[in-house]
Parts: sequence; C-alpha cells; structure tokens
Amino acid sequence: MATRMMNVNAVLVAITLALLTCAPRCIYSDDQRLLVNMTLVRNASALEAFCLDGSLPAYHLHRGVGGGARNWLLQFEGGGWCNSKKSCLDRANTRRGSTLYMSKWEVFSGILSNNASLNPDFYNWNRVKLRYCDGASFAGDAVYKNGTSLLYFKGQKIWEAIILDLLPKGLGQARKALLSGSSAGGLSSFLHCNNFTKYLPSTASVKCLSDAGFFLDERDISSNHTMRSFVKDVVFLHGVEKNLDENCTASSLNFPELCFFPQYAMKFITPPFFILNSAYDVYQFHHILVPPSADPQGHWNRCKLNPAACNPQQLNALQEFRRSMIVAMGLSYKYSRRGGFFINSCFAHGQSESQDTWFAADSPRVHNRTIAEAVGDWYFNRRATREIDCPYPCVATCHNLIP
Repeated sequence: MATRMMNVNAVLVAITLALLTCAPRCIYSDDQRLLVNMTLVRNASALEAFCLDGSLPAYHLHRGVGGGARNWLLQFEGGGWCNSKKSCLDRANTRRGSTLYMSKWEVFSGILSNNASLNPDFYNWNRVKLRYCDGASFAGDAVYKNGTSLLYFKGQKIWEAIILDLLPKGLGQARKALLSGSSAGGLSSFLHCNNFTKYLPSTASVKCLSDAGFFLDERDISSNHTMRSFVKDVVFLHGVEKNLDENCTASSLNFPELCFFPQYAMKFITPPFFILNSAYDVYQFHHILVPPSADPQGHWNRCKLNPAACNPQQLNALQEFRRSMIVAMGLSYKYSRRGGFFINSCFAHGQSESQDTWFAADSPRVHNRTIAEAVGDWYFNRRATREIDCPYPCVATCHNLIP
C-alpha cells in the first residue's frame, strides 16, 4: 500500500510540474492539441518595430523542459508578400498585417509539438512561433505615408525586437538552436540565418532550416520572369535591399533584388542549412511556373487541381521545373558540406508544421525516412541527409493532394 501511495504521489507531482511549466501560456484542447498563447513585444515601439498597421509584433513561446531546457527552435510564420501600396493596405486589415486580427492561441504541431512520439528530436526544446505581419519575410525597413494612409514596412525591426525580447528569457544562453520557417517564413530563414548566430553564444550549435522557402527565380510557361518582377517590387517597396547579404548584393551588380532568392543567397550563408521542399511545390507551380497572367484561358486549371489530370506537355513542364530546382539546389550546396536536404515529390506547400507530413504512420518518405527523421539525423549529425525523391508519379507515400 505504501509503495502504491508513493507511485501515486510521484505521478501527481509530475502532472503538477507539467501544468506549472505550461500555465498560463498554453492549454490542451479536447483532442490533446497543444495551444500556446500569444506574447506581444511590448518594447517593440522603441525600435519602431510595428506590423503594417502599426500594431505591436508578437510570438508564441512554449518552454523547453529537461534536457531541452537550454535548446531553442524559432519558427517563422509564412503567408506570402505584398508588393504594392494597395496590396499592403489591404493586407494591413487582415491577420497577415496586424496582430489585432490574429488568433491569440496557436496550435503547436509537427516540428513545434511537445509530444515525444510526434516530434522525437525537438519536443522538449523551447519552441517559438514568430508571427508574420510585415509582408516582406521579416526583411523590410521603411515607412509609407501619403497624408491619409500610413504603412510600416518594418520586418527587419520586428525580427530584432523579438530576438531581443527572447534573449533574457533564455535564448541568450542557448546551447543548441535551430532557426526555421515555412513558406515566406522559410525564405526568412535564408535571409536571417547569418544574423541569428550573432545573438547567440559562440559555443552554441546553430543551424537553419527552410520549409517550402526555396522560391525559384524561374521563367513561367510564357517565358516571362513573373516572380522576379514581383520580388523586385517587394524589395523596392519595403526597403529590403539594405538588409540583404552585402556579399550577395555586391556580386549581383545591378540586380540586388536577386539576393531575395535563396538560390543566389545560399552560398553566402555560413551556418549549416537544411532545405525541405517539394519538387512540385504547389505555390510555385501556381504562381511561378503557371501564374494566372501566363494562362489567361485557364488551360492549366484542371492540372492545377489534380496532377493526374495534367496532359503530357504539362507534365513535361512540371518535370523541367523539378529539374531546375534540383540544379539550383545542387549549385547552392556546392559551397556547404554540412548542409542537408529532403526534396520529395508531393504536391504540397509547407510540411514541417503539419503532423501528417512531419511524422506520422503515413507521412511522406524518401528512402524510407520521414521528414522528422531526416531533419533530426542532420541536426544531430547522426548521418548525412541529402534525399531526393523520384519524379512524379512514382511516389507511393505522397498523398498528392493540392490544397
């Protein structure tokens, strides 16, 4: 009886410690999803670090425990870009441009999960989600005023304000750190990887990861540089150029905006870098390869919704796009032996925060390795991770759903 009471007490103590660690910043929903509360950066105004509409930036932090208490994973939120005053004014009145419209509780799943069976390598780390509200991948530094409208293009300052807020909370004493992000947030990882190391102890193991952020500088099906033109507008409007890597912009001569593209910036990144991407990334398929302007008659509409409906010419264009991505990535990794990549053939966009794709029984696999296993093996130097899937339609583990 005494032994049983001791076991019961031990369980109660463990539960109490877990609740104290979580409260008041997180709760569990009925289906055991981890929900983490928003933290506003109160001192952001001192740096003029504002969202598009002038609201304060924010993040969500779930504390690490045990052996992960001094390790940190920072995840940039994604959500596209705005490249004109009108599109940015519209964006400022949404959750993509203002914390006023954001959900105050965020689900932490996939790479952000605190469940060891769902996120075996990072579950007990300090995990942070940086909310995205500037429209230029946390890289701009400008203000727009026209007498009636005011827009803050302050992504760079938001990045700095969040980091400065986290340093005294333990980030400044990190032993291990991973800077990550998805989509436009994955691009942020490329843009801020070098800078991230400057805030951390010289003894820390610092690495970076991009999920669905390897946006290609590629011509569309009409042979136009639609994405390059879009990026040039973003860089100019938001004042991004001065925050791009100086070595990259110096090498790009009259086209500094090209350094917004990972394929040009990658060789100037010092810390080890991991690229997680689909070779048939849905966003890039729909906006870089076949943007609406290149298909006014909608000949690609059925193919865009279902790859099985693509005709032979369309499939050939997709395979050429895949080859371009692999070549661009290979050229980038010429400069880094410590890098890794996981390029699957799923028609997806963003796979690190979804539990289904990150680590589950039916998750996508390349050479029988899940994304979580590949990233963990790379980060902890267990084995080299440079996985490239066979081309569509050979893949059996992809769900091949186009969201």
